[in-house]
Amino acid sequence: MPVPTNFSAPVRLSAKERAFTQIQHWIIDGTLHPGEKLIDAELAETLSVSRTPIREALQLLEMQGLVMMQPGKETRVRGVEKDDILKMYPTLAALHCLAAEQAAKVIESEQTAKLNDLNTAFRFAIESGQPYQAMELDEQFHSLIIDIADNPYIANFSASLQIHIRRFKYVFLKQPGTSTLASADEHEALIVALRAHDATLAAETMRQNIIRPMNELYANL
Repeated sequence: MPVPTNFSAPVRLSAKERAFTQIQHWIIDGTLHPGEKLIDAELAETLSVSRTPIREALQLLEMQGLVMMQPGKETRVRGVEKDDILKMYPTLAALHCLAAEQAAKVIESEQTAKLNDLNTAFRFAIESGQPYQAMELDEQFHSLIIDIADNPYIANFSASLQIHIRRFKYVFLKQPGTSTLASADEHEALIVALRAHDATLAAETMRQNIIRPMNELYANL
């Protein structure tokens, strides 16, 4: 099981947290491939921890649906399938539409200004060919709307689902640059709806912003 040695380890984390964070990152970005067998002794040596926090981290990753564990036998990275996209994106859309509805009722001018700044940077990242930066900014844009909605259940479920969507982009597309200028235009329309406190329009625009790329991705895979 080849694992890299030139990585930056998180600081001020417990051994279990450090192992969990790093292994999760390797699974999401494809360093650890779908179906790959995970050997706790090798992971422990690479991460300079004992095997106990590795096993604890793998249990957490199993709960997230990123690994499959067979006690006493083996642990492997869980696979991903093309049709998973048709399950993940509509679920994410439902959560984010609800967030947009709730955010529209309480959003303030300073927050719409921040959304506009994020979308300006997002558009620039797309135009300048920076797919990783574009993905990060897109997630920050949507995360801010969820924060404004102030619903911890939306936040928690969305964060969990986003892990799998980001992994899908890496595994199937080999890089996360799936955003187009259409996404930036939809963000602008969403900001207008939020600024007007139009919850219905905000939800409709949010749904389009998530379902459109889902259909494009599925058609091109």
